[in-house]
Formats: sequence, C-alpha cells, structure tokens
Amino acid sequence: MSYRDVRIKVIKKLETDEVFEEYAGENARPSCPALNVGDEFVSRNMGMPEGFCSWAWADIHRDVVHLSMGGEFSWIKGEGRMVSCCTDGLRPVLFELKRL
Repeated sequence: MSYRDVRIKVIKKLETDEVFEEYAGENARPSCPALNVGDEFVSRNMGMPEGFCSWAWADIHRDVVHLSMGGEFSWIKGEGRMVSCCTDGLRPVLFELKRL
C-alpha cells in the first residue's frame, strides 16, 4: 500500500493566561518554545518529521495517519485536510494538516 505525505503547518499558538498563571512552574514559558507560527514539516510514510516536537506528534499522529491513508474529515472544509492540536494545557498549538 502506498501512503501519501502530509504537510503539517503551525497555524496558531494559544496562550492560556489564567490557567498558566495558576498552574505553570517557575521555568515554564507562556508560549510553546518548540514551534513558531508558519513552521512547516512533512510527514513521509506516516513518520514524525525531523525536528518536530515529539509531544505534539503524539497528539496529532492519528490524524496524520488517517490523511496519509486517504481518509477524510467530513466536518472540515476541503478534501485531505484537518486541523489538529497539541494538547499541552498551558500552551496549546494548532496545526493545519494537508494531504499532499
């Protein structure tokens, strides 16, 4: 079976001011330090792209696999697309996934 590549693009970094203030430790940053809006990566053969955050990968991997195998998300506009996110409760990051 042939798998399609999937582009992963950082589209938004959220800040959770009230939650961060209450729960973040002294060394925590209020915004994800690993990724920047506009960063792009390509997953090939459903693998984690080099340089991608392994914590975020654990959260979005199933959506990447679904797209890579030809699946669709009926509630998302356009074919071969999904919006997925890293579930870091202090610093969530949103990704656009696009089958190539």
